[in-house]
This record gives sequence, C-alpha cells and structure tokens, in this order.
Amino acid sequence: MTGKRITGLLLTMCMLLNACGGTGREEPKTSIRIGISLYRGDDTFINNIRSILEEKAKEYEQENGIKVTLDIQDAKGSQNTQNNQVERFISLGCDVLCINPVDRMDASVMIDRAMNAQVPVVFFNRQPVEEDMNRWDQLYYIGVDAKETAMLQGQMVVDLYREQPSAVDRNGDGVVSYVLLEGESSHQDSLIRTEWSIRTLKDGGVPVEKITGGIANWERSQASALMEQWLGSYPDTIELVVSNNDDMALGALDALERAGVTGVNVVGIDGTTPGIEALESGKLLGTVSSNKEIYGSAVMGLAVSKALGEAEPEEYPLSNGHYYWTPQEILIRPMEE
Repeated sequence: MTGKRITGLLLTMCMLLNACGGTGREEPKTSIRIGISLYRGDDTFINNIRSILEEKAKEYEQENGIKVTLDIQDAKGSQNTQNNQVERFISLGCDVLCINPVDRMDASVMIDRAMNAQVPVVFFNRQPVEEDMNRWDQLYYIGVDAKETAMLQGQMVVDLYREQPSAVDRNGDGVVSYVLLEGESSHQDSLIRTEWSIRTLKDGGVPVEKITGGIANWERSQASALMEQWLGSYPDTIELVVSNNDDMALGALDALERAGVTGVNVVGIDGTTPGIEALESGKLLGTVSSNKEIYGSAVMGLAVSKALGEAEPEEYPLSNGHYYWTPQEILIRPMEE
C-alpha cells in the first residue's frame, strides 16, 4: 500500500471517529429543559414553591450562562393528566422532571416512563412510597419531615400553655377543647400531622379534648364551611383549632370572623404568604414554616445537576441516596402581657 493511500485511510478514519464522537467527549450543554408538573396550580403552598423555582432558574441562568427552560404544567388534581404531562415532557426532550405527584400511591406509571427514557425525576411535596423510590437511583424527593412538622405545631401550643395556661384554656375549666381540620384522607402528611400534633399536645401536658374534626382537603373554602357548622353545633365550646395546613386554618378564621367569635386559637402549617400575613395581623396563633428558599433551591439545584449529568450538589446532602429534608421553624404571634 502506497504512502498516499495510507494517509488517505488515516484521514478518513479520523473523520469518521469525529463524526461519531469517537473521542468520548461530549460538548458541554448550553441549555437545559426541565419539565415541572404540579398536582394543583391553585394550591397556595405549591404556588409559593413555583415562584421560587422560577426565580432560582433565572439566577442559575444568569450566573452560569446556561439557558434554563421551565415547562410548568398544572395537573389539576388528575393523575391521568399528570401521567400524560410526563409523557409529553419526555417527548419534548426534557433533561429532568420535577414532579409534585397527584397521587403518591400511584407514581409507578410516571417512574416507568422516566426510567425507559433515562430521564431523572425529582419529586417534591408529596412523597412516593418507598418501594417506588427504590426502583431507580435517579429518583429523588425534596420535602419536609411530616412528623417533625406535626411535633413543632403541637410544641408551639405546649410552650404557650406552660407559659400562660389561660391563653390556651380560655374558659378556665381545666380542659382545652379543640377541633381538627385534616387534609386529604390518603395523603401521608395529613395522616402524620394529625397523629403527631395531637400526641405532642398530650405528651406535653396540655389537657386536650377533641370536640370534632373533618377532612377539608387542604382547601380554605371547605374548612370555612366545616368551621361554620361546628360553631353552630358547639357554640362557646371551641378553644383551639388544629389545622393540617395554613389554607384550612385561614378558612376557620373566615368562619370565626363571620360569626363574630373571638378568642379561639388557630394553628396551621406551611408558613404560606397569606398565613404569615394572618399571623402578623394577630389572627393566626402560629404556623410551622419550611424554609421555602432552601426548599426551592434544593429542587432546582438537584434538577440542574441531574440535567447536566453531574453529581448531586453537596449543599443538599441526601438521606438514603434519595431524600433531602428541608429545615422548618415555628412562627408564633407575640402574646399580650
């Protein structure tokens, strides 16, 4: 074989290797696409998190020069709709999915589609069952520890009772009569918050007695309607309203205000913007707030790292390789001397 022919063959081989990526190197990404599906876009807490996700995406884009496209969809409480949204995200070439599941017990279809397409998933706010999370090492969950949340909610009342019993036992009969507003019956956070908030009250020495309770599905209007019924059925009896979230707590406050009833303590969870406003105005006794800045940053930070094929960010250490728990704090209104 002549020298010219050998040179020609070598040039051809180099061209083929370059065309097929034979160097083994990939060009760094200049843009990423993130598909985000919300269980319900009108949920106050989820709206707070959505705003932070959008803010953090812009910050990352400006600081790193990588374009971040967010495709945000509202599942409107339908798991079938959310499944279709996931399929659409994958067909559009999303690099990573951020999913706030409609039904935590029914995440398997979404996981199947993501696994088949090799697209990582960051779940948030509604925790899929452990069996589903363990199916793949590219499944993650960002949220708060529901037991910790509930214990903090109960503890704020315990602390107030120990410091000033008459501020909780308003009629001075030695028993704190309460009603309970619960979220969805199948939601793990609702079940855990209900159990551990009341257990913390009892363990803390608050002499509580449950009058009644009901499921208001996290919604302000449903909670308001329930509270209105209870005020009619148990006039001058209710001293404390324990609510699984701020929106339902605000619904209870709406009913109390309509009825002209004062002196009833209401506690919520989430630290939403309207909840904090009610706290600052003296209407809400207290709430448990997750650090939403860290919450949103963790979701976006993990999503971006997975979209770029990088290791998980060190500032959000994972438990069991899948979970990051956002810090929480008690927010309580100052009591009058």
